[in-house]
Amino acid sequence: MTLRRHIFQVLEPVPGSPRIARLITLVIVTLVLLNVIANILASVQNFYNEYHRWLFIFEAASTVFFTIEYGSRLWSCIESDDRRFRAPAWGRLRFAMTPMMLIDLLAILPFYLLMWTSMDLLFLRVFRLFRIFKLTRYSPAMGMLLTVLRNEARAFGAAMFILVVIMVFAASGIYLVEHETQPEAFGSIPAAMWWSVATLTTVGYGDVVPITLPGKLFGASITIVGVGMVALPAGILASAFSDEMRKRREQFRLHVDEALEDGHVSNQEQLSLENQRRSLGLEKGEVEHMLRTAEVALTTQRTCPHCRRTLPD
Repeated sequence: MTLRRHIFQVLEPVPGSPRIARLITLVIVTLVLLNVIANILASVQNFYNEYHRWLFIFEAASTVFFTIEYGSRLWSCIESDDRRFRAPAWGRLRFAMTPMMLIDLLAILPFYLLMWTSMDLLFLRVFRLFRIFKLTRYSPAMGMLLTVLRNEARAFGAAMFILVVIMVFAASGIYLVEHETQPEAFGSIPAAMWWSVATLTTVGYGDVVPITLPGKLFGASITIVGVGMVALPAGILASAFSDEMRKRREQFRLHVDEALEDGHVSNQEQLSLENQRRSLGLEKGEVEHMLRTAEVALTTQRTCPHCRRTLPD
């Protein structure tokens, strides 16, 4: 195995990857979490004034580590099984434009921008918090959320379009009934948009409220409509999550059936199933139940239902 192939398997763990891949993953996840905590604490002025030197050293060391990780991923990506990334130049360019690599680039970019430009330190400090999105690579839950959002993009788009239409209608209606009484708050439809957003989302800050009877009646009706509008994307998300989990269980069940084709699960197959379980984000108890159910079903198929004798293969 070449060094480049070894590095690729360490950074992009798959079934059969070396054990050090787990250690590298743990180091990256821990370092990302520590960076997020450090950036949050850096927003406390007294803490920053006292420990700014150590914070800078930690930031520099983290950036060096993430830069080496980014460069190693880019260098070794041509070892991927995906044919899009096989070409030395175009393959690496395509790989660099993938969402996760763009997130990795955003994780190291603020430090170098601070060195070469005079950008606002506060802006860059907040910008560094994008490093938390690096966890998407290692978190099945975050990966599942992105998958659900991608699969249900059309449904979410339709829900958002309906919400915008109703928001414009609400702002126009409240403008008609309240603009003469409250010209400061409802003097125009764009000004009334703030009230319509706060009302439709049922947040109700209370900073701008209708005071006339027609305005109150209209506001009450918009609030009732808003309850349904909030439930719409929530229902889409819940249903999509349920469907995605069902698909993942079915996918894992197929792997279990393949592993039990010869009647037992070997150590290599058990390792492969464990890697599949982690990548699909399934619980250990659920997977063990699937395995027991599949084994019982296999035993039942090989046993005569009348005499309970084992049938020949």
